Amino acid sequence: MRGFWFIGGALSVILGVIGIVLPLLPTVPFFLLAAFCFARSSEIAHEWLINHKTFGPPISDWNQTGAIRTPIEIAATLFMVAGFSISVFLDLKIWLLIMQFSILSSVALFIWTRPHE
Repeated sequence: MRGFWFIGGALSVILGVIGIVLPLLPTVPFFLLAAFCFARSSEIAHEWLINHKTFGPPISDWNQTGAIRTPIEIAATLFMVAGFSISVFLDLKIWLLIMQFSILSSVALFIWTRPHE
């Protein structure tokens, strides 16, 4: 079972890293999932992730207070706006734009209603 959790953690880290550059793919939730999986599979991987200079602080903030740091909220919002703007510029079908806008608005609402660090 530990192997299953380790693979889940590794895949979550990979998706989190990809999410750094893809506006619709969340980053921090994948790192939170990776921390959860690694805690059940590998003390070394878990310690590496929660002590990582870039990925560790958002995990600690979330675990301690459920908070998201304001610069991260701003960056996430800007990436969502950029992603949606690209979709509008590409003249995607209206139903796709409506669906994308709905999802991004929901994510932004969630992000901005979390406690701030």
